[in-house]
Amino acid sequence: MDPLATISTRRTPQTQPANERQIPNAAGGYVFKVTDEVRIRRFLTLGTDGGTYYASEQDITQANAKVVLAAARDRASWLTSEIVALSTAGRAPRQNPALFALAAAASLGDDDGRRAALDALPAVARTGTHLFLFARYVEQFRGWGRGLRRAVGSWYLDRDVDQLAYQVVKYRQREGWTHRDLLRLGHPKTDDAARKDLFTWIVKGEVGESPLVRAFAEAQTTTDPKVWLRLIGEHPLSWEMLPDVALGLPQVWAALVEKGMPQTALIRQLPRLTRLGLLSPGSSALRTVVAQLQDKDRLAKGRVHPVNVLVAQRTYASGRSARGTGEWTPVRQVVDALDGAFYTAFGTVVPAGKRTLLALDVSGSMGWSVAGLPITCREASAALALVTMATEPDTTVVGFTSGQRNRGNGGLSLLSLSPRQRLDDAIRSISDLPFGGTDCSLPMVWAVSQKLSFDTMVVFTDNETYAGASHPHQALETYRQRMGLDTRLIVVGMTASECSIADPADPGMLDVAGFDSAVPNLIADFSRGDL
Repeated sequence: MDPLATISTRRTPQTQPANERQIPNAAGGYVFKVTDEVRIRRFLTLGTDGGTYYASEQDITQANAKVVLAAARDRASWLTSEIVALSTAGRAPRQNPALFALAAAASLGDDDGRRAALDALPAVARTGTHLFLFARYVEQFRGWGRGLRRAVGSWYLDRDVDQLAYQVVKYRQREGWTHRDLLRLGHPKTDDAARKDLFTWIVKGEVGESPLVRAFAEAQTTTDPKVWLRLIGEHPLSWEMLPDVALGLPQVWAALVEKGMPQTALIRQLPRLTRLGLLSPGSSALRTVVAQLQDKDRLAKGRVHPVNVLVAQRTYASGRSARGTGEWTPVRQVVDALDGAFYTAFGTVVPAGKRTLLALDVSGSMGWSVAGLPITCREASAALALVTMATEPDTTVVGFTSGQRNRGNGGLSLLSLSPRQRLDDAIRSISDLPFGGTDCSLPMVWAVSQKLSFDTMVVFTDNETYAGASHPHQALETYRQRMGLDTRLIVVGMTASECSIADPADPGMLDVAGFDSAVPNLIADFSRGDL
C-alpha cells in the first residue's frame, strides 16, 4: 500500500484531525470546538443534569461551569443579556442553569456587570421558587453585600402586591430558604399598608388584611369541603395553598379546573385528575381540560416549554409515573390534546420552503437522557424533527448510526415519520431502530450517492462521531461540489458539550442548542438565509 495515499485534505478518517482547528471528542473522533457563546447557550438551554453517555454529570458540569464563570468574570453584562433573552422567552425547559449563571454574573463581574445581573433578577427569578434557587446559588460565590440585599429587597417591592401575595403564599419555602429569611436579609422598606401587612405575616405569622392570606389561613384550618369550594371560587387559591386532605377530593380539583389552574400545574396534575375520575369521557371537566391544554395564549402566558409538554405527553400516555409508582388509565382526548399542545408551544414558524434533509443520529450514545429528563436524545430529536416536518412541505427524514453497523445500507435508513402521527407513536418507532457507532458524514454520503438535491441539511446529534472514512464537513463539501448546490448545514446539539461537526469558519453552517424552543424558527431562518 502506498502510504502517501492515506494523506488527503478532502477525505480524512474521523479518528484523525482534518485540520489544526479540530479537537478530540469523547468517542475518539475529531470535531470542531464550539465558541464560548455557543457553549454557554447550550448550557443555558440543556443544563448538565444526568451527564452524557461519555461524561458524568460532575465532569460535564465542571467543564461548563468553567466557561460560564469565565464569562461572568470577563463579560457579565453580555452573559446577563443572554440569560434574560433565553429566560424571558421561555426557551429553556428549566430555570436552574439561567439562575446559576445569573448568580455568577452578580458575584464575579465588574461593577457594571454585577449591577446589570442584579437589575435582571426580577425578570429571571419570576417566582418564589426561582428566587430561592438564586439565593442558594449566589451564596456559592459571594456574601450578602449591599447590592445583593437591595436587589432581593426590590423583588418584594417592585411587583404588584396581589401578585406578590400569590408568590409568597404559593411558594412558602424551597431550597432551605423561606421568605422570612430573605426579607430579613433584604430589609425592604415600604409605606404601602397592604405590603406592610403582607410582610408582617411573612415574618411574624400574623394574619392581617390580605385577602389571599386570610383565605389561605382559613383553608388550612377548616375540614369542611364546602368551605374549600367557596374559598376557591372567591380567591386565586392554587392547589399548593390547600391542605393535603382537601387534595384527595374530586370536587376540590373540579373547582380548581373550572376556576383555571396555571398551565404548567394543569399539565403536571393530569395523572391525579385522571385517577380521581374527573376526566371521564363526556364530562365537563374533560372538555375544559382539553380546551385549556391546547390554548395558545395560556401556553404562551405560562411560558410552557415544549419539552415539558413532550415529557408530560409521553408519561401520561404510558399510564405510569416515570419516577413513582402511580398508575392511571390514559384518556385518549387528553393524550391528543397534549400532542397538539407540543406543536403549539413552539409558536408560529414561517416555512422556509426549502428542500430539507433531517438526519437523526440514532447511535448508542443518543440513547442517553437529555437534560436529566425521562426522554432520550434520540427521542427528543425525533420530536423536534416532527415540528420541522409540520412546517416544511418538502422534507426527507433519515436515521443513521455508522456504516459498520449495517453494511447493507451503510447504517442509514429512511424513516417513515409523519407529523400526522401522534408523538408517542412516532417516538416509539425511532426507539426501535438498532443502535450502533456514530458516523455523522453518512447523511451527506448517502445524499450524493442517491443524487438527491437538498438546500438544507439538519443533523440532530451529540457530535460524538468517530466511525466515518471522512469528516462530515468534508462530506458536505463533496456533496456541494458534485451537486452544484450551496447546501447549508444546521447542527442541533443534543448535549452541552464543547464539540460540533460544524466548521465555525464556514458561514453555511450553524450550531443551535437542542430543545431551545426557538430551534424550528432558527432552522427556517437559516435555511432562508435570514441568519
